[in-house]
Amino acid sequence: MTSLSSQGPAVTPLISVENLSKSFPGVKALDKVRFDLRPGEVHALMGENGAGKSTLMKILAGVYRKDSGEVRLDGEPVEIESPAHAQSLAIGIIHQELHLMAHLTAAQNIFLGREPRKAAGLLLDEDQLNRDTQALFDRLHLVLAPTTPVGELTVARQQMVEIAKALSFKTRVLIMDEPTAALNNAEIGELFRIIRQLRSEGVGIVYISHKMDEIQRIADRVTVMRDGATIDTVPADTPMAQVIAMMVGRYLEHADKHIPDTSANEVLLEARGLTRGRAIRDVSFSVRRGEIVGFAGLMGAGRTEVARAVFGADPLDAGEIFVRGQHVRIRSPQDAVRAGMGYLSEDRKHFGLATGMDVESNITLPSLKRWLKWGMFLNRAAIHQVSQQMVEKLRIKTPSLTQTARLLSGGNQQKVVIAKWLVQDCDILIFDEPTRGIDVGAKSEIYKLLIDLAAQGRAIVVISSELPEVLQLSHRVLVMCEGRITGEVPGSEATQENLMALATRREAATAPVTEH
Repeated sequence: MTSLSSQGPAVTPLISVENLSKSFPGVKALDKVRFDLRPGEVHALMGENGAGKSTLMKILAGVYRKDSGEVRLDGEPVEIESPAHAQSLAIGIIHQELHLMAHLTAAQNIFLGREPRKAAGLLLDEDQLNRDTQALFDRLHLVLAPTTPVGELTVARQQMVEIAKALSFKTRVLIMDEPTAALNNAEIGELFRIIRQLRSEGVGIVYISHKMDEIQRIADRVTVMRDGATIDTVPADTPMAQVIAMMVGRYLEHADKHIPDTSANEVLLEARGLTRGRAIRDVSFSVRRGEIVGFAGLMGAGRTEVARAVFGADPLDAGEIFVRGQHVRIRSPQDAVRAGMGYLSEDRKHFGLATGMDVESNITLPSLKRWLKWGMFLNRAAIHQVSQQMVEKLRIKTPSLTQTARLLSGGNQQKVVIAKWLVQDCDILIFDEPTRGIDVGAKSEIYKLLIDLAAQGRAIVVISSELPEVLQLSHRVLVMCEGRITGEVPGSEATQENLMALATRREAATAPVTEH
C-alpha cells in the first residue's frame, strides 16, 4: 500500500492536535499529544491499554474537554464542546460497544431524533425515512432493508448501520475503535471494502486496533502512543517489530517455540463422542500433561461450545469425559472445578470476573472454603498472602489488592482470572480467546505464562480466532468446522494455510484424528 506520507506537509489535515493535555484526579492521561488526520487516509492509532488512545479520541468526539493544547479542523482552531457539537463538525465515532436500540429498525436507529416529518410537521414520514436510509446503504453498496429490526442483525451488520448513521451526519472524520473485535474473516473483508470506499471519497478514518496484520492491510500511517504521549508517526509499512518496540518501550523477546515430546505423559483430559445438537457433532480429543492443544476454526465452528460443554456450562446430548483416566460426570461448572478444571471464558467481564469486587476477592472467590477457620471464619491473613503471591507471580499491575477489578486493563483482568484458577490448583485449564482485546505487550506476557504453565505440568486448551496465536502456542492444533473436528496438525507442521483449509472443510470431507 502506498503511504499518504508522500503527500507531504502541504496537505492541510482534516483535523489535527498539538500539545494536547488532559488530566484526571491523580492521572495525567494525555501529555502534549500531537496527531493529525489527512483527507482520504486511514490513520491507525496504536498503543497498549492505558496509553491514552481512548482519551484522545473522546476529546475529538466531544465526550471530554481538553485541559490545554490546540485542536484544528481544516486548519482552523476549534473548541469541541459536546458529542452533538462534534457531529455538527462532521466528526463521528463508532465505539467498540455499539450504541444501537435492538427493538428499532435500522432506519429508525440511523435517524433517531432527526426523523423526517410530513408537511404538517406532526407525523413522521416513514417512507422518506426509509428512502434516506436506503440512499446511505446504496452509497455503501450494502444489501440491507431499512425496515429490518437491528436486533435481528449480526454484529457485523449492526456495525454497518453504525457507519451509515455516522455518514448521515455528512461525517468527514470517522473514528473506529477496535471495529473487527467480534467479526469473522469474511465480515472483516466487507468492513475493509467499505473503509476503502470511504477513503476514496475523501473521508479521513482513525483506526484503533491491536491487530498488527489488519494495520498493515488497511492503514496508510501509524501513530504510536505510550503513557499518554505521542511516540512517533510512521508509514504503515514500517516493520511491526519496530512499531511494537515503540508501543512497549522495548523489543519483545520471541523465543522459538519448543515443542516437547509429551506422547508418554499422562492424559489429563479426554473427551469421547461429545454431541450437542448440530453445534457439537461427535467430537473426541485428548490433552496430556505439559501439552498445549490449540483449537482453531472460523466463528461458529463449535470451539466455544465444546469448551462450555466440557466445563459443564451447557448440557450434552451424548459423550463421555475422562479426567486422569477416570470417567467423570460433568453436569455443572462446580463438577468441573471439583475435577480439577479451570475455564477462562471469551467474555471475561461477564463470566470470568466479578467486576465490581476487588482484586483479592476475585482471586480467592472460587476457593473460599479453603480459607475457613473452624468452618465459619475466613482466614483473612492467608487470603491476603496468597493473593499477594499471585499478583507478584503473574506481574498483575494493580495499585493494591483492594483495587476494583473493572478498573484494571484488559491484560491485567485476564491475569486475575488466571490467578483464581491457579489458586484453585487446577491441572486442566481451558482458555477461550485468552488475548481478545488485550494489547501486544500484555499478549506477550500471557503467551509466556501459558507456556510456563504447560512446562509446570498442566494440560492446556487454547481456543483462538487468531491463527498466529494458535501457531505460536500450540503443541498440537485441532481444527473445527460446522461442529466437527476436521483435522489435527502437529504444531511443528501447522501453517495458516493448512489450518484454514481444514477450517473450511465441509462435512463430506471430515478428516480422521491422529491418535496420540
